[in-house]
Amino acid sequence: MQRDLIVVFGGSGFIGRQVVRALAKRGAAVRVPMRVPHLGHELRVMGDVGQIQLFQANIRNAESVKRALKGATGVVNCVGLLSEKGKQSFQLIQADGAATIARAAKEAGVQRFVQISAIGADAASKSRYARTKAAAETAVRAAMPNATILRPSIVFGPEDSFFNRFADMAKFAPALPLIGGGKTKFQPVFVGDVAEAVCAALTRPDAQGRTYELGGPRVYTFKELLAFTLAQSARKRPLVPLPFFLAQPLGVLLDWLFRLNPFGDAPLTGDQVTLLRTDNIVAADGEVGTIADLGVVELETIETIAPTYLWRFRPHGQFEAHPA
Repeated sequence: MQRDLIVVFGGSGFIGRQVVRALAKRGAAVRVPMRVPHLGHELRVMGDVGQIQLFQANIRNAESVKRALKGATGVVNCVGLLSEKGKQSFQLIQADGAATIARAAKEAGVQRFVQISAIGADAASKSRYARTKAAAETAVRAAMPNATILRPSIVFGPEDSFFNRFADMAKFAPALPLIGGGKTKFQPVFVGDVAEAVCAALTRPDAQGRTYELGGPRVYTFKELLAFTLAQSARKRPLVPLPFFLAQPLGVLLDWLFRLNPFGDAPLTGDQVTLLRTDNIVAADGEVGTIADLGVVELETIETIAPTYLWRFRPHGQFEAHPA
């Protein structure tokens, strides 16, 4: 990919930063469109001088997106939301934003396009998150038939919104909720491995036009993941079953209350409860590819990576005795 110019939308986010770093290591020039570019100064040091460009653009402004794509040979769209707040809705950011980027990429003559979606993307889902992820896939395919779609399970890493969220919750909450009994299955995948998959999708001819589901090396239940989080953060908290019929209205209430709070996200939303009703693991029917099909086979585990950042939540931080 040397001398290629790859534009990474959402490049300042959790997954996007790792994608920018991985592309820079491979010698690509990287442009990161941002609403407020000066807030992304830490991205510049991920490459050589001038290798990473910060560019003012907003996915709600089609003309700015077109300007950001000038001279691009590839595009990666990492833009996404975990919860809605203010003008930041799933429809506007995930579905409409992806459509705007894909149409502009087609007009600019971009040859390679990678869309970060999610396992569970489904136009028929009761979850707004899942429906708009599916709508984004449809819009991208309509404009860019050769686009590669990547659907990760929950993504973990130092700045993730799963382990960090529950470890932080355990600092103050007397118990952690096992929504739906904690039986929902997940296949956590390391953010660095997702970034490697993105780079492979941009370079492999056999990846064009295909969809891949990205999962880590092991499947866990929600209960197992919460127990692991508590162990690594050295917190003893009971795991209390919370049936879906109680979790749903609680999530709706918390979502409504936190939409009024500009400084934080709801610990749980009704839409997230809906997602927890379905397992979040790689499909085994062979209709879609896997991360191994992209050549990423040496996958990191939560046991190896998560302890390197969950120590921050232990009562005595790095001086706490390491969990057995």
